[in-house]
Amino acid sequence: MKRNLLIGTMLCAYISLHAQMTTTPKVLSHIDDGAVVYVGKNTLVYNGGGLEVKDTGILENHGNIMIVASDAANDVFRTLDGTNDKIEGATSGGTILNVLNEPATYSTWNVNNSTATPTYTYGQLYVRGISQANMKGIIDQQFRAPNHGAYQQFSLPFYGKTASTLSNELGKVFNTQRWSQNEILVWNNDQIVFDNLPNISTVLGSATYVPYSYYILGGKNLDVASQTRTVKGVPVSDVSFFSRTLSGAGAGINYGTNGSAINQYNERYNTYLGDSFAYSRGKVWDGVDYGKNMYFFANPYLTNVDLFNLNVQTDPDYVPNINGIRLEPTNVQYHPNVGGSMVGFKFVTNVNGVWTGDTDYLMIRPMGTFMIKLLDNSVAPTINLANLRRFNYYSRNTGTTYAVNANRGTANGTVKELAIIGLNANGGEVARTYYVVYPNGVSGHSNETKAQVTAGSSSLLGTYEEDPINGGYDNNYTSSYWLYINEANDDNFKGKNIKLVKYSGDIVSYKMQVKENGNLIPDGEHLLSSNDGFYFKGFDGVTQPINQNMILTAGGAATQDYDVYYGLPSGVLANGQANVPSRTVIAYNPSIENHIVIFDPNWKKADIQVFDMSGKLIISERGISTSGNYTINLMKSLNNVFLVKIISDKGEIVQGKIIK
Repeated sequence: MKRNLLIGTMLCAYISLHAQMTTTPKVLSHIDDGAVVYVGKNTLVYNGGGLEVKDTGILENHGNIMIVASDAANDVFRTLDGTNDKIEGATSGGTILNVLNEPATYSTWNVNNSTATPTYTYGQLYVRGISQANMKGIIDQQFRAPNHGAYQQFSLPFYGKTASTLSNELGKVFNTQRWSQNEILVWNNDQIVFDNLPNISTVLGSATYVPYSYYILGGKNLDVASQTRTVKGVPVSDVSFFSRTLSGAGAGINYGTNGSAINQYNERYNTYLGDSFAYSRGKVWDGVDYGKNMYFFANPYLTNVDLFNLNVQTDPDYVPNINGIRLEPTNVQYHPNVGGSMVGFKFVTNVNGVWTGDTDYLMIRPMGTFMIKLLDNSVAPTINLANLRRFNYYSRNTGTTYAVNANRGTANGTVKELAIIGLNANGGEVARTYYVVYPNGVSGHSNETKAQVTAGSSSLLGTYEEDPINGGYDNNYTSSYWLYINEANDDNFKGKNIKLVKYSGDIVSYKMQVKENGNLIPDGEHLLSSNDGFYFKGFDGVTQPINQNMILTAGGAATQDYDVYYGLPSGVLANGQANVPSRTVIAYNPSIENHIVIFDPNWKKADIQVFDMSGKLIISERGISTSGNYTINLMKSLNNVFLVKIISDKGEIVQGKIIK
């Protein structure tokens, strides 16, 4: 008969089912054959020594288990099959299971706030002070995540795990054939490339492939969203492999003109390497900023990892030159025999020690990934990932001593931020964008911006670069890029407008959220500490103050622009759909050494005309399908300036210039 122990919400000093004390190896708590220990949701169980689970014994964790060594040399963590340690892939032996409590809500992100109730919770395991040699227990880790597309971004928080075991655990067969979408690749931070594994029996989580390595798994026939998977392995010790110095990423690598150089796998850098941070500064393949100082990490632990304090000067893991962090991918493409492109990430940027953007995503779940972007390589800070472990689903207090369950406090700074969330008819989120103002923010296009991140061409909501003098569109850049996070100066741009644009009739309303210094202002309030606030002007020309959590109608056409202000505007003019820029852009494609037209997804057909500077018509094509990119076939030997005019089937006009 199995013995069951239900652990409630009270703190338990230790588990003792048939407790056992030995000298070498040493355990405080032993779960014997046939016993079941159930750790409930929201429970913290503390074990001050080694722990083992034997034979059919089960430790089922829905809450938080904290194991802290009292004898670092002899304490062990293990699962036993009889008297021997359970081996990888074994079906018998003691079981330690970390459970997803609400598996159906895997795609919902918890609000990063101590007053919010988490909607997605899971069992977490924290082990401190036990050497990797004494970490022998096999953990059954439940896993579920959004499908990322062609390649799944993936963390492997285990030590000494054989790559081939992922095939059974994730329900598809992996191999080492590059570009097959069946392979396992690992990011090389120094060389800025995804490396092949030598073979499918490669041991991962080691000195060669450190536990915080960032993997992508071929997404062909891989489904981690519709059902819960279980990945198994030995947890990573916090005694080793816990830190990384942020230096050397991309150093000495020449990406070539417009990223056209070839990496060691015969892939052009411009086919897979993106940098939305540098792009928003106008630095593209500049050899210094774009694609440089980028550090890819995966969560190496079976707890959350909290990145919230990396920009706090008094924090032990302070990164003084941090620009931002790329988080939680939603779709990743990687093209056979070419490389890849990545879209659909979340972003935060660092402004005066305050995070702006998708701050809820700064809590990295077990099996999660992230990328840190530095402004430069002026300093080489070291991140101690073991410090960042956390049971709670909200961030640690700024200035609070590290503790896995410490509370969160407030950030310092003078940053005002507006999140504009596009909602559908059912109130579900369709898209979002951010507007940030702060004292030394930069209005208009500049290579000195810190808060800005570009939006993708398929994004449905965003803002355009503003004219720094008059506000509104800066027409010099409307056909070059638009923005997911936009910044301006809170003094010289006060009362001037940025242009908010939606490109979908599915967006029927907007929810407004306002932060100051990284914290939400009270519900229903408008004014910030500066005695100013944000304002919204609809398609009907009516301007109104933005209050916290207010819902505004997104009226007008399916493609429609609006005005957003920080500070009360004067003499505002009515909006008009005719002024909305198209997302069609003219871009140089180094792989074919020619310019291409990337069409707005709303376009069906287009006419294209190309003129030289004398006014002579060089190219004229009508009724072009916009389902793919169009190549502007100019002779490579021609050195001239050409004017390009593109007209949609609805009469929208995009004009640009090509200089050869």
